[in-house]
Amino acid sequence: MWRLARSVGIAGLVMVFVAGARPAAAQVELKSKAMELTITGRMHAQFNTTSVSGERSSEYLIRRARITAELKINDFVSGKIQPDFGEGEISLKDAYIRLSFDPAFRITMGQFKRPFDVFELTSSTQILVVERAGGIRGVDACTGPGGACTFSRLTEKLQFADRDIGLLVDGEDGSGRFSYAVSVTNGTGQNVVDENGSKSFTGRVGVTPKKDVTIAAHVGAHDYVDPTTGDEYAVGFGGDVEIGNYSEGLHVQAGVVTGDNWRNLLSGGPGKFLSTQVIVTYKFAVAENPFISHVEPVGRVSWGDPDTDLADDDEWLFTPGFVVYFSGRNKIGVNFDVWSPGAGSTETSLKVQAYLHF
Repeated sequence: MWRLARSVGIAGLVMVFVAGARPAAAQVELKSKAMELTITGRMHAQFNTTSVSGERSSEYLIRRARITAELKINDFVSGKIQPDFGEGEISLKDAYIRLSFDPAFRITMGQFKRPFDVFELTSSTQILVVERAGGIRGVDACTGPGGACTFSRLTEKLQFADRDIGLLVDGEDGSGRFSYAVSVTNGTGQNVVDENGSKSFTGRVGVTPKKDVTIAAHVGAHDYVDPTTGDEYAVGFGGDVEIGNYSEGLHVQAGVVTGDNWRNLLSGGPGKFLSTQVIVTYKFAVAENPFISHVEPVGRVSWGDPDTDLADDDEWLFTPGFVVYFSGRNKIGVNFDVWSPGAGSTETSLKVQAYLHF
């Protein structure tokens, strides 16, 4: 870890530079009596293929390239700014100020992740699969959201999950066994101005009955503009469970979600969607290897139905794979996504992603 410390006194300014090392990750910190700044970053380089006819058979891309600045003014005021330079574009991810009255009561204002499902709330440096939505280039079969009807594709494109601009209140009890989060946001997503005067609401509560076991429920009311009736609300809700941790051993994330597919208004109102997903990994240490610290086999099963009133429109996604860890969150992940629709041909995609984290 590289640390730049600054202290201001009556006599003037004293600059001290201290160099050290930490095996798990590296950081840059700017410290003073009034301020603490931590700089971290990530870069994810990806290679992917697709079996869809007419698409590029393979491509390389910079999936993510982010520099994160976390600022702590004091124990009460803090904030975060995170731009992203991936995929040939510049966008803003997290950008907020946080007031921490107590661990049980914090207020965040700005752009942040809505408190919905566990898959979306997991950092991109730690998600168990290469792509949350398991997208396959050229597949555009999910009624309304497009793409493949996977759990994260539905929650993201129906804007129940992922980032939005607004206000968040969250906290947890002293034992860490109970947590909650409630947000009020524009509803239009990250880096987008509001389209109406209505607001979207999201809530999540979680309980941890024992170490490394968390059970949570989530609900969202998303405002949208119906071309016929004007401002309307779509409701989505579900639950998830997480067993294990990111260090070693068995790790399971499983969830179910249902609600209004407000992007599917063909019948005069939103259709009802339903999706479920399970990801299972097992991370084990590699003894006496100078290059590799851990290896982690991965398996995912995701099922989604964009309109439960229609037949043969449901879709499956199967993802076998593995991850090789070098140090901390620096690793290479290999996934083979297999998409199987209720009607139509099966398509596949190989994804290889290298992760740099500091």
